Order: sequence, then structure tokens, then C-alpha cells
Amino acid sequence: MLLYSLLHLTGYDLSLDEIRNFRQWGSRTPGHPEHGLTPGVETTTGPLGQGFATGVGMAMARAHMAAEFSPDLFDYYIYAIVTDGDLMEGISSEAASLAGHLQLSHLIYLYDNNHISIDGSTDLAFTEDRAARFAAYGWYVQKVEDGNNVDAVDAAIQAAKIHPQPALILCRTHIGFGAPHRQDTAKAHGEPLGDEELNAAKQNLGWPLEPRFYIPEDVLAYYRKVLGEG
Repeated sequence: MLLYSLLHLTGYDLSLDEIRNFRQWGSRTPGHPEHGLTPGVETTTGPLGQGFATGVGMAMARAHMAAEFSPDLFDYYIYAIVTDGDLMEGISSEAASLAGHLQLSHLIYLYDNNHISIDGSTDLAFTEDRAARFAAYGWYVQKVEDGNNVDAVDAAIQAAKIHPQPALILCRTHIGFGAPHRQDTAKAHGEPLGDEELNAAKQNLGWPLEPRFYIPEDVLAYYRKVLGEG
């Protein structure tokens, strides 16, 4: 949703009505954006794990260009938010191993560690120590106990930047955060909350019930400022 908001504010041909139509049939803002459908989307992430591997490829390209031309010209970072589903897939294991071997230092992944897959709790099928696994690949691994603590997440990102390794930050989160009956359940993964549950979640989080599609003025101003800088 953040991506779509940014696309709208940066002048791409994507209306606010399309953003309001998020994840609906025929929408140009589907749950899994695809290149060629939504303006500004440069790559289709595809099946689980493919986006993880794509980010590694982008980091390899950055390292090559920095070595070939100038580190100063290509001194940027590749960020991704990855999920349990991504880390379960074989392609992400292969890509992570290669990233660690190549020491792709400008690659920072935030792992949305919410312990829930579409089938239910990850305890059903995914109980390995992910932190130890990535450390074995040669990644710099950190844990943030509260993924909603923006300052803690930012501190972890800043620490990752000074290490000469790809970085994985495990952020403990809660799917459906604030929803009284759906938080930490698989139902929050693949089903709409519904009006009653959505309203209750908004009340729990101190978010206004109206307007239905609400963009705070400070958020709008921030993204307009980013547009001017970029």
C-alpha cells in the first residue's frame, strides 16, 4: 500500500481511486504488483522466494557497477521485506548462500517474522532457527523484538550499513495487528477483516473510522517532500 501511495504522489498515471481499489478484481493495484500492469513497478516478484532472489541480483548488479565505474556513483542500498513464505522456498536459500559468499554489503532484508502462514502457525511446518541459518550463510543477523518499534528497526538498519555483509533483520510482528479476533491468525493472512473487525481494529489503534480511506496530512506532506527531493 505504501508503494502504491508513493506511485500516486510521484505523478505516475495511477489515480487515488485505483489505490482505493486495492486488491480488487480488475484493479491496477493488485496484492502482488506486476510489471506492465501498474505504473512504476519495475519487476514482477512472482512466486514466493523469487522476489528475494531478485533483490540479490540487484545487489550483485550494484556491486559490479560500483567496481566497474565508481563506488560513489553506486553507493545505494537494496531493501526488501521478506516473509516466512519467502524463507521457506528453496530459491531463497540458494540466493542467500550466494549473497553471503559474495559479501553483498549493500543488501538489507527485513524479515516480517509474524509466525503465521496461510495454513496457520509456522509451527506446523517451519521451525528451524532462521537467524542461525542466515548467520551460517555469512549474513549479518539482528533481531528486533518489536517490529512496530520504528526507532529499533531504524537502529538495526543503521547497524547493518556499517557491516561488510548482507543483512537480515528479524522483526517480530503480529499479523492483523489490533484486530481483536483476527490478530495472530491465518484468517488475517488471506481474508478481508470485514467491517466490524476493521472498525474495532481502528478503534484499538486510535485511527479514525471516517473517512473510510484516510491519509494523514503529515504522511501526505512527507511523500510530497520526497517527490521534490527525488
